[in-house]
Amino acid sequence: MPFKTPARHGAPSAHGSSLAVIIVNYGTADLTIAAIQSVLDRHHGGRRVQIHVVDNASPEDDARLLARHHAAQGWGARVTLWLEPVNHGFGRANNLVIAALQARADAPDYIFLLNPDAALENEALEILADRLDATPGAAVAGAGIALPSGRQVTAAFRFPSARAAFAQATNFGPITRLFGARLVPLPPDHPDGPVDWVAGAAVLIRLSVLRRTGAFDPDFFLYFEEVELMFRIRHAGHQVLYVPAARVRHAEGAATGVKEDDGPRKRPPAYWYESWGHYHLKTSGRGGALRAALGWLAGAALNAPLARLRGQAPGRPKGFFRDFPRHAARALMPGWPQ
Repeated sequence: MPFKTPARHGAPSAHGSSLAVIIVNYGTADLTIAAIQSVLDRHHGGRRVQIHVVDNASPEDDARLLARHHAAQGWGARVTLWLEPVNHGFGRANNLVIAALQARADAPDYIFLLNPDAALENEALEILADRLDATPGAAVAGAGIALPSGRQVTAAFRFPSARAAFAQATNFGPITRLFGARLVPLPPDHPDGPVDWVAGAAVLIRLSVLRRTGAFDPDFFLYFEEVELMFRIRHAGHQVLYVPAARVRHAEGAATGVKEDDGPRKRPPAYWYESWGHYHLKTSGRGGALRAALGWLAGAALNAPLARLRGQAPGRPKGFFRDFPRHAARALMPGWPQ
């Protein structure tokens, strides 16, 4: 059962809108505490802000550390701890809190998803909430993200597709340029405005829209769940905005063990491939998912001789030709043997 402090009640802010921050922790208690403090240290334009921290049955003593810090720092009703007995994964853990918030008479207007290895660098919540307050047709606003070094990283994206999978896997200049308008990542300096989806490490979402579209799909354990959610939100007629003026620092990979600079040879976990399959199946049907799978396989096969000719390492993940068909097939074809 979660350890829950009483809900924070107070007079509405001058802006009227209120927010709930959700942080899902797994083995990163120190970073989570820093993330919480970065929220508590801001004024958020006077908005009422509540923080919910879900500990996903961390294998160490994270739950005890979080509870002890909660008491020692006097967080009180400002921070609610959900100390879970099982690891729900990212989306399902967020869903626990979202469902509880939706059931409340004083449900917040927005939820802000913040990675445990991320922290606010400015009044990001105020900036994002102001933007959604002023843009009724938008349901999501994502922050600009930088590494601890200060280097800006991509936080705005196009939706994945078969062509994008082929071009990215091939990793060959002429093909990359040919399919440039299909590539998933947008440049790190992409300007403010509507995009397909934004990084789930720091994103504000209208709770009222989640009531209509549903929250995270529980079929996903980790990875691609925020992409699929924003796909549904976009297809329900709402905009997703990238707002780089809202700044968040992200110690990329500390929470998941996967970093952008790990290089393509890192071996993804099985659930990464399964989530990839779930995403494509749910957003483009079995035919579209199979086309994306064939695009990735064809691109990876073409990359192998091209990489050798250029004296480069292969662009595919380690174990790709064994792992991808085996694990993605479980999502694309239910009943596929383990």
